[in-house]
Amino acid sequence: MDLTALRAFVKVVQTGSFTRAAESLSTQKAHLSRVVSQLEQQLGARLLERTTRSLSLTEIGREFF
Repeated sequence: MDLTALRAFVKVVQTGSFTRAAESLSTQKAHLSRVVSQLEQQLGARLLERTTRSLSLTEIGREFF
């Protein structure tokens, strides 16, 4: 498991937004989204529920966080 991916996931949860997390980490939103998606694939579980207007943790995501 990559510490960069964990840091990205934590920052997304803390800020509540991929956009704000990307700004905070000085990276692009698309890159951050890919990193979190790869983390989810590695874990075999969905951590975040994403829509175009909202972001929320799944039950597994809450436990992982």
